[in-house]
Amino acid sequence: MRKIIIDCDPGHDDIMAVFTALAHAEELEILGITTVSGNQTLAKVTANILKVQDYFGLHIPVCMGYDSPIIKPREVQPAAHGESGMDGPVLPDPVSKPQPEHALDYLRRTLETEDKVTLVALAPLTNIALFLKTYPHLAGKIECIAMMGGAVNGGNIQKKSEFNIWQDPEAAAIVFASGVPVVMAGLEVCNAGSILLSEAEEFRHGGKVSKFCYDLMKFYGLYAVNRGWDRTPIFDITPVIWLLYPELFKAEQMDVDIELNGEFTRGMTVCTPTTGRPHTVLLDTDREAFIGVFLAALKKLDQIYA
Repeated sequence: MRKIIIDCDPGHDDIMAVFTALAHAEELEILGITTVSGNQTLAKVTANILKVQDYFGLHIPVCMGYDSPIIKPREVQPAAHGESGMDGPVLPDPVSKPQPEHALDYLRRTLETEDKVTLVALAPLTNIALFLKTYPHLAGKIECIAMMGGAVNGGNIQKKSEFNIWQDPEAAAIVFASGVPVVMAGLEVCNAGSILLSEAEEFRHGGKVSKFCYDLMKFYGLYAVNRGWDRTPIFDITPVIWLLYPELFKAEQMDVDIELNGEFTRGMTVCTPTTGRPHTVLLDTDREAFIGVFLAALKKLDQIYA
């Protein structure tokens, strides 16, 4: 069994990524969740994961990390995720609380006691970068960093920059230069695994988890609906599905450098054939098989959380 820590900024797709991991408890043990500012402020994204935990009776430790990037000002994105960071579902304020320790202290303590841990990074890389800078002697305890972010050819916040990397490019530069193996699920592979809006519409006929995801998708899918698209990527499920079924993906080993200075390219992930750095860039996936994993996860959780 692979032990994982999920670093996230929930976020509709972050929650669906957590669900995907929960449905595969035989393969993935979620040790904890760390939160970081990204889609919305740290307070809002932390409240979102706690609300979901309360609603489903989950008890995964949640530790708060950083509320702003290393250098650039924080720029949240309500257009995609709403003012709450998870608009759509209506849930009461959380009763449960985050753990009292900071995310970096939690990561240090956990990596000191575990043999190997995989970090599943679904947000700007601020927490992970500052952990690696603060405790470099623990980098060898990280089996890999399976992350959603970056792009080989394009961008979604600027023409050449993807949001998670653009939000804190200095953090991304630290992570990719750290020597820890990174598996990068960028825009290309996330788009290749998009869910049809008609498939998401069927969630309304499922159980508690599926119905909750239907509420998530009704808001999250508006970005696609408003542009006349028939599908949308659920970005953050991609690295989780790779951990479970790497055979579903086309991937290449590449060097990944982060552009920090370009006026139009700041946050760009510059991907080139590898000269030795151990990074795996996911490029494509079998859409039907990929979405089949997610749909099966929801059906399984519907039975568990009936």
